[in-house]
Amino acid sequence: MTTRPPTATEQDAPAAPRDPGATRDTVAPQDPGATRDTAAPQDQAAPGRRDAEATKAAILTAARYFLARQGHAGITLKAVAERAGVSPPLILKYFGSKDALFARVMSFEADAAGLFDAPLPELGRHMVRHVLRSQLDRGTDPVLRIVFAPLHGERGDVLRANFRVQVTERLAGRLTGPDAALRAELAVGVLLGLSAMYGLARGPRLRASAIEDIVARYAPAVQSQLTPLPG
Repeated sequence: MTTRPPTATEQDAPAAPRDPGATRDTVAPQDPGATRDTAAPQDQAAPGRRDAEATKAAILTAARYFLARQGHAGITLKAVAERAGVSPPLILKYFGSKDALFARVMSFEADAAGLFDAPLPELGRHMVRHVLRSQLDRGTDPVLRIVFAPLHGERGDVLRANFRVQVTERLAGRLTGPDAALRAELAVGVLLGLSAMYGLARGPRLRASAIEDIVARYAPAVQSQLTPLPG
C-alpha cells in the first residue's frame, strides 16, 4: 500500500531561526521595537494583520542579528530575507529600503519605552528583569547592540547618538537629585555589563540561575545609580 505524500497544508512550516544575542526593534521571537497595528474589535486582530506583524518582527530580528555581527555595508537584503524566512521584495514592501530598515534597527526609542516602564523606586529591578527576559524569551536585547557601534563606521555614530538621546538622556530626565546625567550613564553601563555577560559571553552559571535570583543580586547595583547619594 503506497502512502501519499503530505499536502502543503499538512506539512509543518519550518521554524524561524532564533536570534541568540541581539535587536530590536522589534519576530518569530517578538521584537520590542516593532510597530504594532491597532487590534480589531474584541481584541482580535485580523489574520492578515497578525501575519504582517509577525513578518515585520521577523525581518527586524534578522536585521538585528546581522547588525551585531558585521558592518552595515556588508549586510545584504538577501541575507536578511533568508534568515527571516521571507523574500527580499517583501522587505522592500514593508520597509522601503535597506537604509530605512536599518534606521529602525538603529533606533532605541521603542526599546527604551519598555526598559523604563516602571516607577523609579522599582526601576532597577524592572530593568534587570526586562533585559534578561528579552534575551531569554525573545532572543533580543533592548540595548546591547550599542556595543557593536564600532563595526558600522559613520553609521556607528548614528547608533551612538540614538543611544545617547533615546536611552541615557531619557533615563536622566526621570532621575532626581544631582548628577542625573552621570548616574543615568552609570546605571546603563552596569546594565550593559549584565547584558553582555548573559547574551555574549553566555556565562554558564549566570544562564543556569533563575532570573529572579539574578534580579535580587544585580538590581541593587543598578538602583544605586538611580538614587542620589545621601547628603
